[in-house]
Amino acid sequence: MRKITPSHRIRRLLRNRDSRYHPRNDSYKWFLLMNVMIGTFMAVLDSTIVNVGLPKIMASFGVGIDKIEWVLTAYMLSLAVMLPTSGWLADRFGYKRMYFLGLLLFTFGSFLCGMSNDENTLIFSRVIQGLGAGTIMPLGMAIITREFPPHQRGMALGFWAISAAASVSFGPLIGGYLVDNFTWQLIFDVNVPIGILGLLATIVIQKEYKNKLVRNFDAIGFISVSIFLPLILYALAEGSASTNSEGWSAPYVMVCIAISIIALAVFLTAEFTVKHPLIDLRLLGNHNFAISNLTMFIFGIGMFGSTFLLPLYLQNSLGYTAIQAGAVFLPVGIIQGAVSPVIGKIADKTSAKVPILIGVVLLAFSFYLNSTMSFLSEHAAIMTTLYLRGFSMGIIFTPLSTISLSEIPRDKMAQASSITNVIRQLGGSFGVAILATLLTTRISYHSEMFGESINPRSETYQNVTNNIKQAATYNSGKSPATAAKLSQMVVVGQINKEAYIQGIDDDFMIACIFTLISGIPILFLHEKKKVLKTKKVYHEKK
Repeated sequence: MRKITPSHRIRRLLRNRDSRYHPRNDSYKWFLLMNVMIGTFMAVLDSTIVNVGLPKIMASFGVGIDKIEWVLTAYMLSLAVMLPTSGWLADRFGYKRMYFLGLLLFTFGSFLCGMSNDENTLIFSRVIQGLGAGTIMPLGMAIITREFPPHQRGMALGFWAISAAASVSFGPLIGGYLVDNFTWQLIFDVNVPIGILGLLATIVIQKEYKNKLVRNFDAIGFISVSIFLPLILYALAEGSASTNSEGWSAPYVMVCIAISIIALAVFLTAEFTVKHPLIDLRLLGNHNFAISNLTMFIFGIGMFGSTFLLPLYLQNSLGYTAIQAGAVFLPVGIIQGAVSPVIGKIADKTSAKVPILIGVVLLAFSFYLNSTMSFLSEHAAIMTTLYLRGFSMGIIFTPLSTISLSEIPRDKMAQASSITNVIRQLGGSFGVAILATLLTTRISYHSEMFGESINPRSETYQNVTNNIKQAATYNSGKSPATAAKLSQMVVVGQINKEAYIQGIDDDFMIACIFTLISGIPILFLHEKKKVLKTKKVYHEKK
């Protein structure tokens, strides 16, 4: 009989511990990953497919940027509110059940968006979509993290990122085709068949999992954060809106700010005092987790806040059709999807800080190149910025997610992933609100500057208008008076076009600055020594 040594007992304990966390056969986790990727594809698709349709939606409803931004913000905002709640709901009612309900809610919200006949109905429907997406995304990430062992987690998260990358690539292209050839409503309806497929896959593939330690629901935290987020974003959007002549001193803006500050104070007090907080902010006491989320928030302001700028520039300034504007994004997701698994595997074995820093610098550089665009920018120059963006996103997200969760206990994974997604969406929501507001103000500023620089008595101005007037008279048969008015309209139109492009360029420069700032906290991350040791132990068990 073989002698049982202490080392054998330790290995047996480790093997038994691992069997509790991975009771399924080896193929189950890969089928489960495919199931989760469907939901992720849907949630990300709906944030990218809408961007190319914004000009048509604006024209259809007769609204400006300050109103249409809420089509984006409402989705991200409701998603952010739901993210922390989904963790508690999954622990209480089961991960499979809540994932299924999230998919169902998202699919139903997509159907309502397609039926909307005014901007307010569309914004309300986007809220419903966001509530569904806010359930899908954190649970998907938590499910993958729970089912895959540490030495495969980076690669699994990399494949999970492929679904998001596919949405980044094909979302704008699909949306552009539907907008050009049919109606903008179909960019939402396309989610319905994908949602049904995801629902069927969840029923067949996924097995139920419940956390035995279910905490009490933090109603105070949920209510206070639900009040804080929409009010502060509404105040940010309205403070410099063109429809608000009083600016930040407007009474309703000041009231929103005051209420949001009170709600934030109540929320923070509740989260640090109640026994079972909605968002366990104590997890931010973990060094890597806190630094990673600070990076993600600042990064989100620049990256996700600028997503709507390029389609507006391409369609409104360069005259691209919706499908042409969507096609330029095709390489972004393909490059990101190809790079993410490779970088994830490399980050599992080596340092994660280096690829993250390289990605941040490259992404900031792509935004800087975007800030130099004009009405003469060539297609190749625009595509270069998008190639850089796809590569940089591919080497940022997977290592950052891995190192962020590397020291988090398994029973806290759902909470941790909820916090990560909340902070990312908050950064994106703040970014859209800030950059959309700045875009409106910068366009107005440049219009005034260009208008003041024109001297109707100058020789250059008179030569330009006379040439336009002569061309209109000889080529179109216009009368001299009509041709003179037409020449002035052409000059004014060109001024407005230049002001619009300059406003977008300013926004991209701000996104560049935010992205560079997000790289500073990365320098203070600790290396993943614990993850590497865990991988070694896991192989010894095998």
